[in-house]
Amino acid sequence: MEGADEPSRTPKLLYAFNTPENIAQFATGCDADVGGMSTVHFELDESTAKPATEPKVSSPHGVFVNRPTGKFWGEMKLAVRSGLEGQIRGGYAGFRSQPRPTLFGELTDDVSNHEYLALRVRALGHPRTRNSYFVNLQTDGPITTDLWQHRLFFRRDDGGWEDIFIPFKDFVLTNAGELVSHQVQMYRERIRTVGISLLGGNSGVEGPYELGIDSVSAVNVEDVSDTSALGMSILPLWMIHLFLTRSAEKVPTEGTQWQRSPVL
Repeated sequence: MEGADEPSRTPKLLYAFNTPENIAQFATGCDADVGGMSTVHFELDESTAKPATEPKVSSPHGVFVNRPTGKFWGEMKLAVRSGLEGQIRGGYAGFRSQPRPTLFGELTDDVSNHEYLALRVRALGHPRTRNSYFVNLQTDGPITTDLWQHRLFFRRDDGGWEDIFIPFKDFVLTNAGELVSHQVQMYRERIRTVGISLLGGNSGVEGPYELGIDSVSAVNVEDVSDTSALGMSILPLWMIHLFLTRSAEKVPTEGTQWQRSPVL
């Protein structure tokens, strides 16, 4: 009698960003939906489709991309519409994958056999906006405002492509932008959505932002060629709490930016 198959540890592509159909799987949102002044765009960038001849990559952390990729861009602003001062909070923009309903229930991704979330990205825009990106994961659970978040650390400062690896175990549970006091283990068997947000309001950052993204995958340590990248993702809970909370008085909200009704 043969034993059960070992769980697969092969790399698992979760999302690609190389065709119009890929981009259509994602929704965008920003503070302008509720009365803020920021802008957000998410589109296919054809300019990253380069000749097949691979040039020399200038950075030791760099990777080569020669196909269309996703482009997340806009203007981050902290101001809000007249009359809404003190009622809402400005300074955020983001995109996330849309739920995938079927006749037999919602499609989710099982990453329980993988250690890292891998993102092939590049940071452009104004340099001051590059330290305010967060990766957001939503799992299948009863509280729809729960998000698992982790800061997105870039090693390059020249706008080049790089691979970033974030251990799933280092994501922290948040709800409506606040760190949840009682942390639990992520339910990695059912990942519903993946997204990235720019939280300029938390750090007082304004200006033009741009993030290029080629792919999001689930991998293990044996899949990482540049192991120096694995040491860049660790962030203590107290630092995440500092970044996620404002020093000013908090303004009550109703859910996340993905669930609030627009201000007309």
